[in-house]
Amino acid sequence: MTNSKNDIYDVMVVGAGHAGIEACLAAARMGRKTLMLTLNLDHIGQMSCNPAIGGIGKGHLVKEIDALGGEMGRAIDETGIQFRTLNTKKGPAVRASRAQADKALYRQRMKMVLENCQNLTLRQGSVERLIVEGGKVEGVETQIGEQFYGRRVILTTGTFLRGLIHIGDRNFAAGRAGDFAVQGLSEELAKLGFKVGRLKTGTCPRLDSRSIDYSKLQVQHGDESPAPFSFANEEITQRQVPCHITYTNNRTHEIIRSAVHRSPMYSGSIKSRGPRYCPSIEDKIVRFADKARHQIFLEPEGLTTVEVYPNGLSTSLPLDVQIEMVRSIEGLERAEIMRPGYAIEYDYVEPTQLYPSLETKQVRHLYHAGQINGTTGYEEAAAQGLMAGINAVLSLRGEQPLVLSRDQAYLGVLIDDLVTRGTDGEPYRMFTSRAEYRLLLREDNADLRLTEIGHSIGLATAEAHQRVAAKKAKTSMLMALLEQTQINPTVEINKRLESIGSAPIRNQTSLAQLLRRPEVSGSDIAIFSEELNRFDPEVTLQAEVEVKYAGYIDRQMEMVERFKKIENFRLPEDLNYLDIRGLSREVCEKLTKIRPKSLGQASRISGITPAAISLLSVYLRKKKNA
Repeated sequence: MTNSKNDIYDVMVVGAGHAGIEACLAAARMGRKTLMLTLNLDHIGQMSCNPAIGGIGKGHLVKEIDALGGEMGRAIDETGIQFRTLNTKKGPAVRASRAQADKALYRQRMKMVLENCQNLTLRQGSVERLIVEGGKVEGVETQIGEQFYGRRVILTTGTFLRGLIHIGDRNFAAGRAGDFAVQGLSEELAKLGFKVGRLKTGTCPRLDSRSIDYSKLQVQHGDESPAPFSFANEEITQRQVPCHITYTNNRTHEIIRSAVHRSPMYSGSIKSRGPRYCPSIEDKIVRFADKARHQIFLEPEGLTTVEVYPNGLSTSLPLDVQIEMVRSIEGLERAEIMRPGYAIEYDYVEPTQLYPSLETKQVRHLYHAGQINGTTGYEEAAAQGLMAGINAVLSLRGEQPLVLSRDQAYLGVLIDDLVTRGTDGEPYRMFTSRAEYRLLLREDNADLRLTEIGHSIGLATAEAHQRVAAKKAKTSMLMALLEQTQINPTVEINKRLESIGSAPIRNQTSLAQLLRRPEVSGSDIAIFSEELNRFDPEVTLQAEVEVKYAGYIDRQMEMVERFKKIENFRLPEDLNYLDIRGLSREVCEKLTKIRPKSLGQASRISGITPAAISLLSVYLRKKKNA
């Protein structure tokens, strides 16, 4: 069906991966008539790579998506089959949640949520052309000539733009194994003035669980009490399963080295760059030649399938080499490959061509989210999709876009990095190390940071808003209790301290002072006051972090205040950087290309020196006072 110009959608989303899901749900839940167009309605929410959500930096994004009113956290809570908290021995800033998903169940659940969402229409079709009039997107056209019109369009095309799969010396067009590639849209974008590039990613062969000898493998269980991703959930109730660990060996490495010339990465067939932090197994063997072994995680793809994902064995080697390589690994000597691993090249659009709202600079009312922006990972895609959906609706309302700052959210760090620095020619992946204020941006306080914002724009529910208000109040109450409750240096008290591995006290001490000791946790001090046991675990954790890391948090807040001084120094959109004496031509070209919104954003552009920022600041102050 082709809709006429009199039958216009408010928001149209192209793609039904993790970015597309969050974008269309955000728009529809904020009350706008929304259309999702996708190549295959049966592949909504498909996990093309590993069957897992979360991880270092990525878990933070999922918590923030949930806090704003997104869907990913709730989906993995209902379909996860193993939950683990990573970095538990490290500080709270870098602790992260990760969960294995039942891949089929996750996909089915997401489709059900979309089909039952008010204001949302689903259609199957391959979008090959944008309808643009007067520099503004008006709609889209599919491969078979269907035209759909809408006020805002969000492209979430994943790896489908001229996708090309490589297995050894064979290659074929596909968006992922089993799905068609989209051929025409990249050319359309280039004609509209977008700089289009090429990236690569890859995936592992899938193994038949029945052919694996688990008796030779190390078992890895999930957490005894799995912690949910969504702040709305209190517990995980579905059955949990273990993963297993094995390792490559010298024989594996020899097989790979002898066949590396047959890998398209080394034969010259693939010229684009893949994710640096998730290299293929052949890349690992070449780059880390002195390493004796590499760890492989065997991750079940679901409760009702025999397919297993050997995380760490991403490869594009020929199938015969993949079989030999897999069978050289302990426990996998008789393993059967159900689906071969492969590399995929695809087009992306340089993200410095976006405003921080994710609207494109070249075409008004057009938004990009996900791998089209050069990112890798389900979580990064979902985060961008959510923000694009939100900002498309805010634009329709005539309101200012929601642009989260680097001290507010990993969402802010992600988008600021993309629109300011770009991808540097390789897929962008989120890490905690990318956030300079990571002690403020913890998983545990994502709701405190963002739910009020989500509620104010009409996305986070009233129940979520009330829950956060209650959490804030209880946390303040508990922190006051910790400061007020004093213990004396009695024999009994010091014996209790000894039992938890802490030194005795010599003077009257508050529980807050005790909690500041590195070896003392919130659960440890519960033995000193029965009142502490009446607080929920999430409140106890929140209070513990606030008390224990108060000094560090205060210092980061001081850094934020200094940062805001230049971040709030707005730059005129029509500023001619060539007028500023002392700026090099290269600096002028970069500033003109990015068009930073503030002095702070300008300072984060690659190649912009502190001296250039100083010249820019002086020029603007003089102009203001003239």
